[in-house]
Amino acid sequence: MSDSLLAWATLAFSPGVGPQRFLQLLQRFGSAEAALSARPAQLGELLDRDIAATLGGELAQQSAAAALAWAAADGCHLITLQDDDYPCQLAEAGAAPPLLFARGRRELLAAPMLAIVGSRNSTPQGDDNARSFARTLAANGYSIVSGLAGGIDAAAHEGALSQAASTVAVIGTGIDRVYPARNRELAHRIAEQGLLLSEFPLGSPPLAQNFPRRNRIIAGLARGCLVVEATLQSGSLITARLALEAGREVMAIPGSILNPQARGCHRLLKDGARLVETVDDVLDEVGRLPLRPSPPTLSAASDDDALPQQPLLQAMGFDPVDADTLAARLGLTPGVVYAMLLELEIQGHVDSMHGGRYQRRRDATSTTC
Repeated sequence: MSDSLLAWATLAFSPGVGPQRFLQLLQRFGSAEAALSARPAQLGELLDRDIAATLGGELAQQSAAAALAWAAADGCHLITLQDDDYPCQLAEAGAAPPLLFARGRRELLAAPMLAIVGSRNSTPQGDDNARSFARTLAANGYSIVSGLAGGIDAAAHEGALSQAASTVAVIGTGIDRVYPARNRELAHRIAEQGLLLSEFPLGSPPLAQNFPRRNRIIAGLARGCLVVEATLQSGSLITARLALEAGREVMAIPGSILNPQARGCHRLLKDGARLVETVDDVLDEVGRLPLRPSPPTLSAASDDDALPQQPLLQAMGFDPVDADTLAARLGLTPGVVYAMLLELEIQGHVDSMHGGRYQRRRDATSTTC
């Protein structure tokens, strides 16, 4: 067990010592060991009395010892700001976590990254777009970073996992926990083929205040941030703002004016984000990596990703869609879908359009089939 790493973790996990205070203590005393050994009068120059009194206390020592024991397992790593492979972009973004838990392919820390984020309550079209863009961007050498939430985050991780550049999931809990629980299998796949990251001590629950901190890591790691779908209250807008503050490129995919999940993207576009319709748009913004083939153009999601069965109107989303695409999304035959669409059209919930496509009406947003 490394005494210096143990001291580093103990200082990092001391209550009230966040990234900025940690760096101030390190600059003032020269090392974590020296900071933990400092007299109360010396600490008082930087810390409130209550924080100074608990510095390096029993709880911090227990969390640090547990972290080092966890890191002894295969594929588990503790990464400090002093390590050569600590991501430079994150270190330069401000308020960089002094300690990161990492599980999986540590070499991905050196990969160029792009963030793909969005709504937890995404539409099928949004999921398809996130999955397709992530897959193609990863094929062009960008590791896709997101937050392991449901909806757009999960779809982005899934799309990138099929490529060598893979994906990085930054989580808002201890790295030994998975939130939401339905993403447990996805988290295990990422730990094997990609990388899981967390700054929180082992066992940390999914507290609300953890997720803005997670979002700043996502923004700090990435060269740019693509928002696929977002409501006006979506946490992905926080990630976009943090990315902008860190000097990163912010991009958004527009959606139907009838889709509440697109309003956050439209707000970003009004505020100056780059409008994205194709992968080329993204690569034009963040740069093409050397020795990579030119990407195929994507203006809509591919149809080869099977989705769980769900009600037809929900599967339609808010954009025009053809029956074959809906059949693929629902796992039904096109004939069955055509019959359902005809019934919905007669009932006034769906309009038929040119090119064999259909679109749900505004007043059908709450209707189920």
